[in-house]
Amino acid sequence: MKINKHVIPINVATPAETKVTCESCEACCCRLKVMLITDTGVPNHFIETDEYGSSSMAQLDDGWCAALNRKTMMCMIYENRPLVCREFEMGGDECIDERTANL
Repeated sequence: MKINKHVIPINVATPAETKVTCESCEACCCRLKVMLITDTGVPNHFIETDEYGSSSMAQLDDGWCAALNRKTMMCMIYENRPLVCREFEMGGDECIDERTANL
């Protein structure tokens, strides 16, 4: 069997190579349903309660989080954001998955 010595390099970006910063974020995670499981001080006008009594972040008709500033694409309640948002790692696996699905 003859082995081909000509190798063609393929540039493939993997999640580890994908750099996500505040400037390049695009806030894709702000389209996810965010359940409120602890009290972090989210203002009441950003909270929706369903028929079962579960609380979540309010979403606008287009699916974006109501606390997202659409001009800056930054959270208007960052210091009081839900625990789920605090634990969502920018550039982590879930972040990359949402960016891949939405960009």
